Amino acid sequence: MAKLISKTYGEALFDLCLEKNTLDSIEAEIKAVKEAFAENADLYKFLNHPKITKEEKVAFIENVLKGRASDDVTGFLVIIVEKGRYDDIDEIFDYFLARVREYKNIGVAKVTSAVALNDEQKKKLEDKLLATTKYVQFDMNYSVDPALIGGLVIRIGDRVVDSSIRTKLKNLSKELLSC
Repeated sequence: MAKLISKTYGEALFDLCLEKNTLDSIEAEIKAVKEAFAENADLYKFLNHPKITKEEKVAFIENVLKGRASDDVTGFLVIIVEKGRYDDIDEIFDYFLARVREYKNIGVAKVTSAVALNDEQKKKLEDKLLATTKYVQFDMNYSVDPALIGGLVIRIGDRVVDSSIRTKLKNLSKELLSC
């Protein structure tokens, strides 16, 4: 159910942005609002508090965002609050931002390596990914997991390329045991 809600609201905001040609500016505002929510857990508590009326919540959103966010973003948040969908704000924002990345042909790659990669290695990896995928740009997320022993694990969406030594050893072990 939450996926349907986030898709419905996220798609509506995306369509509005395309219609008004404000995709880049709204994307930046949504990222800022999402960050504000992430940094301030009290905002969620306020929006979920049962004794605070919807009207008070709407007035709060309008006052806080006045002059800081566009009327479209403010209005969008007001609609979410009026419809009682504040529990789904994070998922709605995530869907919208993923939809924008898809539209702009920007991929998200999660790269796990056994040791930290230097800047030259990161650049080569990103260039290789750009050359072998449909994307024109990547948001690269790097992490280190010494348990890999060596190699890389690259995740792009639901696709995984695992060239780690750990996986190769597991596969070799299975192969040897099956003989």
